[in-house]
Amino acid sequence: MQKSDEFRGTAGVLVSVTEGFPPLLGPGARVLVLGSLPSQKSLQKNQYYGHPQNVFWRIMAELFGAGADLAYADRVAILTQNGIAVWDVLASSVRPGSMDSDIDQKTATANDFATLLRENTGIRLVCFNGQAAAKLFDRLVDEQTRQSFSAVDFVTMPSTSPGYAAMSFAEKLERWSYVAAVLDPVAGAIR
Repeated sequence: MQKSDEFRGTAGVLVSVTEGFPPLLGPGARVLVLGSLPSQKSLQKNQYYGHPQNVFWRIMAELFGAGADLAYADRVAILTQNGIAVWDVLASSVRPGSMDSDIDQKTATANDFATLLRENTGIRLVCFNGQAAAKLFDRLVDEQTRQSFSAVDFVTMPSTSPGYAAMSFAEKLERWSYVAAVLDPVAGAIR
């Protein structure tokens, strides 16, 4: 799924371009969760949110029963059956390490959101997993593609990354419960 290509940067130093994963996407997608780019641990595991201290799967366990105690394929199936798609803003970039602040903005390339939305017309909500993903989307996605999102709401959620410790797990869970409420407004915020 993922690959890294190496090339010589402007200073002649060997750098590695990381390519992200394809989207996790089912036929009934209504919510699209966008991160920035997979971490090194995620790339090693070939899984979205693969770092053991990233709380994404812990939150998904609370909201939808898709916890890290399940096999990755089972977690993905639960999300897609609940109308949740997962992708990243970036298709590729140079990023030494796993911090969003290390993304080389000059090499950052956005994913093809125009095609994704054209082929998945049921998406009505985009949730950015943190400020970095939202800022990358704002900077890299062109105006014509943005117009494809006219029927879509956007919300920036607190990052599930272990690098974002300014908010407790309980606070993150409360904010992310919005996703469950949107998908099942009758059931309330947390099922």
